[in-house]
Formats: sequence, C-alpha cells, structure tokens
Amino acid sequence: MERRASPPGVSVMRVFLLLHAASRVSSLREALDHQCLCGDGRPRPSKPSAARQVSQLVRGRASPPVQAERSSAGSRWQGLEPRVILSVVIITHNEEANIGRTLTSVQPLIADGTGEVEIIVVDSGSTDRTVEIAKSFGAKVFIEEWKGYAAQKNLAIDKATGDWILSLDADEELGRGLAGEVMAIEEDRARGGTSSPTGFWIPRKNFFLGRWIKHGGFWPDPKMRLFRKGGARFENRLVHEDAKLKEGISGQLEHALVHNSYPTLADYIDHMNRYSSLGAEMAVAKGRRGFSLFNIVMRPLATFIYNYFFRLGFLDGHEGLLLHLYHAVYVSWKYAKAWELANKKE
Repeated sequence: MERRASPPGVSVMRVFLLLHAASRVSSLREALDHQCLCGDGRPRPSKPSAARQVSQLVRGRASPPVQAERSSAGSRWQGLEPRVILSVVIITHNEEANIGRTLTSVQPLIADGTGEVEIIVVDSGSTDRTVEIAKSFGAKVFIEEWKGYAAQKNLAIDKATGDWILSLDADEELGRGLAGEVMAIEEDRARGGTSSPTGFWIPRKNFFLGRWIKHGGFWPDPKMRLFRKGGARFENRLVHEDAKLKEGISGQLEHALVHNSYPTLADYIDHMNRYSSLGAEMAVAKGRRGFSLFNIVMRPLATFIYNYFFRLGFLDGHEGLLLHLYHAVYVSWKYAKAWELANKKE
C-alpha cells in the first residue's frame, strides 16, 4: 500500500512545536539552576539551553561539547601552560651518591603532576651520573662553568621561573613534614592568607658519620632557603655563603632539612681542606697576612673548648668529639694557609 507524504506545513508545525516545548523546559530548568548553589556557596554554572541545542541540530551547526577538565587543585585548565608556583634549585658537581636521594625527597611537591613545580639543576661539568639521574627525575639541567658557590647558586635562581624559590644543596633533603609545610604556604597565599614573609628560615639537621649532631652549635642551624622570586640573593662569599633577604620580613618553618654532610672521616677532611683554602683567601683579603700564634694555636683551642664544653658538644658522643676536634684543626689550617698565601703573593 502506497504511503502518503505529509503536507509541508505539517512538518514545519512539528518543528515549531518541538522548539516551543524545548524552550519551555529550558526556561524552567534555568530558573531552578539559578536558585541552586554548589557545595561551596557559588551559583551552579549555567548550561546551554535545550532550545539552543535543538536549534543548532535543526540548522545542522551543532558541535561536540567542549570538556574543560580541571587540574587536581582545580585552578588550572589542562592544555594551557600552568604558572610555575615553586622552583627547586640545586647546584651539582659529581653528586651521583646524593642527588637521587635529594630529588626523591621533593617528589611530594610535584606528585599532582600539574606542572606548577619545576626542578632546576645547574651542573658544573660532572663526570659521573649526576646529570643522568637528575634528568630521570624530570629536572631541567643546565651545564655551566664553575663560578664559585654563591655565584653558581644565584645563577640557578636566575634560571628559575617560579613565584617561590626553594634552594637546596645536593647533599640535603626535605625532612619529614617539610614538603607539606612548604605546600601549605602556597595554599595559604592562594586563599588570600594574611601571612606576608618574603622568605622563611628552615632548621637543618646536620649528620656526621651517620649521627645527628644536636649540640655544639650545629642545631637548629637555621638557613634561609625558601623565598619569593627576586626576594633574596646569596652573599658574594667564597665559602659559608648564605641567602639574604633584600627586603621584607622573614618567617620560620617548623620542619627541618636533613644535611647528609659527612658520611666518612675522609669526606670531612677533604671538605675542610677545600674550605680552609677558600677561608684563607678571604682572610688575606681582609688583611690578615702575618704568622699569628694566636690564630694558628690559641683560636682553634678556644673554638674546641667553647663548642665541646660550653655548647655541650660532648653530649654527641664519639662523633661529637671527632667533629669538634677536627673543626678546630680546620680553623688552624685556615690561618696557616692565609700566612702561606700572603707570602706567595708578596
């Protein structure tokens, strides 16, 4: 049996009725949505009206809905370059034994994968696997000629793009709870918190021959290591360089850095030999040139007595005795080398 075609007017009338019904439903839904709030008190975002969707389908111009996903923090659109909040900066040279442990400790800061935390490593020509290990952790590695401790650290800061800088030595790591405390600072800032320090002092646990040295002036050993971009620079010193705030006020963090400084006596002696040479250069620059019995004998003795007895260094056992004894030797070396260096220059 042959089917009869519907008159053109009937088809137009059906589309009209469909659009009209969809418009009424959409108006009712938008009215309800306007009065509904999300869990955080904000109005629920409106959706494209059903009438508009039907209209686009009738006209053949509909496109798939855009799914705009949020990051885990809910503050960055995926597909766009996220703003770097924190830059972890480290200088290295043949730190194969330490760099993996250091970078593992900062992983909680970048675990969400939003790209808001970057790792900057400035290497001065390592011949071991330092660079390879750093890259395996996703670090941005830059090879730069050695310019001195302070200059090298400031160079690393200049390469960072984050709002905040966390400067670490290659033999340091974030202690228990420190990563969470660092993240809390940014979360407070994002919520419009009232805290306004430009930088934060972080206590540091120094380990010698595997023992945490708690006395003799080695604890809490606060270091200015977390600061706003442009808010601090490392002093132009050959040795014992520290970051200094250029302006603003400082805060204090509760959790500590862990300094795995001298696992063996040989490491400590090599370190003190190198540092005493740099210290001698600084002493000569300050005008100390002559042979001084006081500086070479009496000053080291006074340093040992003060740190070991008056500052309770003896409470750290055998390791405390060796540390303060050899630290006194370092002081003697420094002034003896200053005398030697001055004679060579003359």
